Amino acid sequence: MITPLWFNDENSPIYYISKGFDNNPNFRNPPDSTGANGSILTFLDFIKVPIMDKPANYSESVVKQVVQKYKREATTINKTRKNKLSDQTIVFNLSESFVDPKEFPTVKISNSVRDPMKYIRKLMTTTTAGHMLSAGYGGGTGNMEYESLTGFNMGTFSTAVTPYTQITSRYNFYPTIGMNFKYSSALHPFNGTFYGRIDNYRRFRFNKFAYLGSKYKIYDQKTIGSNPYLSDETAYQNGIRQIKSQKDGQFINLISMQNHMPYGDYYSSNEYQDNVSGSLIADENTKNSFASYTKGVEYTDKAVKKFIKQIDEIDKPITLVFYGDHYPAIIDQSQLAKYPVKLHATTYFIYSNKYAREHGAKSKIKPDKYISTSSFIPMALDQTNSKVTAYQALLTRIYKELPAITINYSGDDGFELVDQNGKKVSENKLTKKQKELLKDYQLIQYDMSAGKGYSLDIKGFYK
Repeated sequence: MITPLWFNDENSPIYYISKGFDNNPNFRNPPDSTGANGSILTFLDFIKVPIMDKPANYSESVVKQVVQKYKREATTINKTRKNKLSDQTIVFNLSESFVDPKEFPTVKISNSVRDPMKYIRKLMTTTTAGHMLSAGYGGGTGNMEYESLTGFNMGTFSTAVTPYTQITSRYNFYPTIGMNFKYSSALHPFNGTFYGRIDNYRRFRFNKFAYLGSKYKIYDQKTIGSNPYLSDETAYQNGIRQIKSQKDGQFINLISMQNHMPYGDYYSSNEYQDNVSGSLIADENTKNSFASYTKGVEYTDKAVKKFIKQIDEIDKPITLVFYGDHYPAIIDQSQLAKYPVKLHATTYFIYSNKYAREHGAKSKIKPDKYISTSSFIPMALDQTNSKVTAYQALLTRIYKELPAITINYSGDDGFELVDQNGKKVSENKLTKKQKELLKDYQLIQYDMSAGKGYSLDIKGFYK
């Protein structure tokens, strides 16, 4: 029997028949795939998209060997760590489309107007900060959220997949940083159904998901001007409520919406309107969108300043991991080929409050100019001086010993490695030790993407 479901199965005759027609699908760029292969082959290619190449040595026994290896690594790392992660309050704040407006290619903002991220820019000089390599441009928020929560990387998938719908649903339980706490929650001042978050957070075993329309109220609902989305201040005030609601440590996944597209004429007083220039925002519509977006960033900056002040006044260890998920879709995507890293490098910082710093947390760890979204877990543990699990020991070594991993920005399948100068590094240039480390990581990610989930059943690996 031959079925289209086997079109991408190398063990199927139809796979080789399709290759005989020079069928080479580009799963990260369906329009390109259609142009190269035609609509019929592309339709058949995308009926069942392969998730990840199976490692040649994948088996339960090999997974167990890798787990034991990183249990030993965790023991080594933990000799120098003093805190328990579960005693910390960790906030992962996905700030919708947050990017430094001054880093848009060719764009200039007049010095006669306020720096739109004056507070955050200064903060980034005193704490861990830099650029996060996003797997998306103008969208795909759920993918970066998946990376940050799980430590797995979009680049190491074989194709362009949507983990929240194609991967996590394969497992009754899916491991995230939240499982290392007695209490974990998610806050999102918007509809909760996008990216299947309601089901996924249940699968992550979060204790609570507050969104508009949920049984948990979103408090202090405010908008700014005619912006239809609730403000970042609303998101942060709900974050403060959640922080104060638990006596002990907890994990909070806080997702804002204020700066979501489209970028209309929301703000009656917008000094950026006549003070921006650049070849990529030459037309009036793009200029208006950029000015509105920049004003939104300024409001975010003010909200972050207030939030930092509030958490500094709380007597328990709190660490905020703040990151923009992707660039806003203002500049045409045709520019991605010209500025591949630039238009995927968003802003991030990791801030530990005064109490945390007084109790073992670091003000900053060695900052990297470019980091993977999947590196936030080991970075947060490093900054809070928290002990690691075996899986977190693997993530720590990935973060410290490999270039930043991200998707292949040329649009082809697979990943690329980016050094601290923003340059692509060939996998062939890695040392033997680095290649082994990468293979260990890919094995565990396969196990929790297209595999049997053997690692979930091994005590002491994820938790």
